[in-house]
Amino acid sequence: MAATGGTRTIVTALIANFTIAIAKFFGFVITSSSAMLAEAVHSLADTSNQALLLLGKKRSKKSPSAERPFGFGRERFFWAFVVSLVLFSLGSMYAVYEGIEKIRHPHEIESLWWALAILLFAMVM
Repeated sequence: MAATGGTRTIVTALIANFTIAIAKFFGFVITSSSAMLAEAVHSLADTSNQALLLLGKKRSKKSPSAERPFGFGRERFFWAFVVSLVLFSLGSMYAVYEGIEKIRHPHEIESLWWALAILLFAMVM
């Protein structure tokens, strides 16, 4: 079955986010930068969000049943809502944690060129 425009967009974003997550994890392994690890986790969360959107899209196409005579069309909105909760709650909590850690334990920027290279790669993706 050919992917529709919305599905194609979600799959493209999933592949891009997963590739970016791998690059950022690689950057973390090379640099031991906690910021790079935080970014890798963020990209992995974005990847899981795309997977949840695909799940919602698939489940919304199920045929109506005796229990749900109006069908499952609203499942798309439910899973999109779950994605927003994950993004804003978990993402913000981790960002606040990292910010507090950087204030409590400041240090010089290390491996700037690795970070810039990975950022450029992420922008291209």
